[in-house]
Amino acid sequence: MTATADTRSAPQLRRSLTLPLLTLYGVGTTVGAGIYVLVGKVGGEAGLLAPLSFVLAGILAGLSGCSFAEFSSRFPRSAGEALYVRQGLRSVSLSTAVGLLVVLGATISAATITNGFVGYLVDVVAVEPWLATLLILVLLGAIAAWGIVEAVVIAALLTVLEIGGLLLLLWAGRGTLANLPAALDSVSLDLGSIAGLLSGTVLAFFAFIGFENTVNVAEEVRDVRRTLPRAIFLTLVITTALYLAVALVATLGAPAEELARSDAPLVFLYQRFTGGSGAVLSAIALVAVVNGALIQIVMAARVLYGLSRDSQAPRFFGRVSVRTQTPLFATLCVTLLVAAAALLFQIVTLARFTSLVILVVFLLVNVALVAMKRRDRVPARDGLTFPLWVPVAGAATSAALAVFETARLLSLG
Repeated sequence: MTATADTRSAPQLRRSLTLPLLTLYGVGTTVGAGIYVLVGKVGGEAGLLAPLSFVLAGILAGLSGCSFAEFSSRFPRSAGEALYVRQGLRSVSLSTAVGLLVVLGATISAATITNGFVGYLVDVVAVEPWLATLLILVLLGAIAAWGIVEAVVIAALLTVLEIGGLLLLLWAGRGTLANLPAALDSVSLDLGSIAGLLSGTVLAFFAFIGFENTVNVAEEVRDVRRTLPRAIFLTLVITTALYLAVALVATLGAPAEELARSDAPLVFLYQRFTGGSGAVLSAIALVAVVNGALIQIVMAARVLYGLSRDSQAPRFFGRVSVRTQTPLFATLCVTLLVAAAALLFQIVTLARFTSLVILVVFLLVNVALVAMKRRDRVPARDGLTFPLWVPVAGAATSAALAVFETARLLSLG
C-alpha cells in the first residue's frame, strides 16, 4: 500500500542517526532491563547455570537477529516487523496484528523497566511507588517527543553510564572468579537443572529485547541499508559479552535465592563485594535503568507512525510535528499505555509476558523470511542474504521458547 499525496507532503521524520548512535540506542534498550533489573531473577531460575542462560538466550536472539538484518537491508522503513510480515506472508491483517503486538511488547517492556527503576528508587528516596512511576514516565514521554536526535543522544549518554556501572561492579567482584573451579565441580545436569536452565533462558531472552527496536527508526538513519544491519549485530555482541561477565560474577558472588529476592540485585552485589555503601551504583542505576524505557517509548511511537502511514492504523498516529519532526500523538498514547501497565502489574509477570509476545513476533518474522526465500529463488541484489536454514532455525527456536513460556505462564496460574 503506497503513501497518499498528502502524506508525502506532510512533515517527515529526519535522517540523522549514525552507526555509533544507533548501536548505543540498541545497547541501551537491553542493558538496563537485562542486567540492572533481571539478573537476580534469572539466577533464581537457573542457579549456577545463569551465565549459560544468558549465552543461550543470546544465541537464540542472534538467529532472529540475522533475519531482522536481512529484512532491514531490503525494506528499511518504520514499523519494520509489520512490514516484513506483509512482504513475506502477503497478509495485511497479519501485518497489522504484528505491528500491534510490537507496540504491546514495547509497552510492557517499558513498564517492566519502569518498575525496576522504582525498585531502586525506593532504596534511596522515601517516595510512593505510584508517584515515582508517573513522574518518570512524564519525563520520558517529554524527551521522546522532543526530537529523535535529542532522545537518542540522551539515550547514548545514559548507555555509557550504564556500562560504566557494570564495569564498576565487575571490578569490585573480580575476586569471585577464584570460586569458578569449585562452582563448575558442583554443577549437575539433571532434569531439574536443565529445566531451570531453560526457564532462565526464556527469562534471559527478555534481556535481548532491544536489538530489533533499531529497525523501527529506519527512516531516521543515515545510509540505512548498511548502518542498520551492522547496528543489530553490534548490539547483540556487546550485550552478550556484558551479560555473560556480570551473570558470572553475580552467580559466583552470592547465593541464587538471595539474588532472586532482591529488587536491586546489582546494588546488593556491590555492597556484598565491597562491604560499603551501594549509593554510587544505586545512583547510576536510578538514571540508567530508565534508558530502556525511553527507547521503547520512542520505538513504539514509530511503529504506530509506520502503521498509520500504510493505512493500517488511524491516521492521527502518523501526524509528525513540524517543529520536533516526531510523531507527537503516537508518543503520548504510548506513554499513557506504559503508565497503566507499570501501575497494574509486577515485574516478573511483565517480563515473562513480554518475552512471549516478542517470541511470537520473532516467529512470524522468521516465517515471513522463509516464505520470501522460497518464493523468490534468486537472492536479492541489494542487502544481506543468509542461508534458508537461518530463518528456519530462528522460527523453530522462537516457537519452542514460546510454547515453553506459555506452559510456564499457565502453570503459574
